[in-house]
Amino acid sequence: MVYLYVGMAGACGAILRYFIGITLLTGSLFPWATLITNLAGSFLLAWLSTSLFKRISISPSVAIAISTGFVGSFTTFSTLSVETIQLFENQHILVGVVYILASLVGGLFMSRLGFKGGK
Repeated sequence: MVYLYVGMAGACGAILRYFIGITLLTGSLFPWATLITNLAGSFLLAWLSTSLFKRISISPSVAIAISTGFVGSFTTFSTLSVETIQLFENQHILVGVVYILASLVGGLFMSRLGFKGGK
């Protein structure tokens, strides 16, 4: 049953990510939509892990569905990787480096905020 939960939650996370991708800052050289979803997902996963899942009674199957399914499909390392390579190939080296640093440092910062917010 957990596979079904993960699949359903994953579909929801992927749809939300797609919606953000087509509505948020499209046409910009900088991949804002991916950065924003990845930062939001970093915060959300950390917050869920330290707060919601510990404060309310939730089955392990539902927790896995939300974290692995929803948040896992909402965020995307592969898109970050492809977009960075495309920036490099199109000679936008500085933008690519800023994107990598913003993603890494921002993701760690947002995770930290999520952990602190959850405690």
